Amino acid sequence: MSVLAPTAPPPTRRERVRAPALTIGALALTTLALRLRDPHVGGSWGICPSAALGFWCPGCGGLRAVNDLTHGDVASAASSNLLLVVAMPVVVALLALWAVSRWRGRAMPRLQARAASVVLVAGLGVVGAFTLLRNLPLPAGAWLAP
Repeated sequence: MSVLAPTAPPPTRRERVRAPALTIGALALTTLALRLRDPHVGGSWGICPSAALGFWCPGCGGLRAVNDLTHGDVASAASSNLLLVVAMPVVVALLALWAVSRWRGRAMPRLQARAASVVLVAGLGVVGAFTLLRNLPLPAGAWLAP
């Protein structure tokens, strides 16, 4: 004879939205910190390890780009890190989709395994190409350098 364990009650809305709210809140606080402490000032946020080694990673210039975006200067942000500026609307849309889905108690729409693989490989390819292009010798890579 088997005894069925009692089922747990479904999570409340507060429990469902905790993760998206904490994630969005942390990103908002980080953005505020970047607005208040200018990363354009040398050493204000430390030294980038990859830049100290002589190459620019895909994230180099990202802090300056976020600071520029908080001031409404999209051109300067794109000059600091074009990949971040292009990816930002996608990231914001995905965060909004996650928060709304959790608010409504629905699961996030899922990609099929094959589509997810294609998106992952394409994303890694874009990041790799961006990294390679921004590290080309001057003047070829200068337009993507931070």
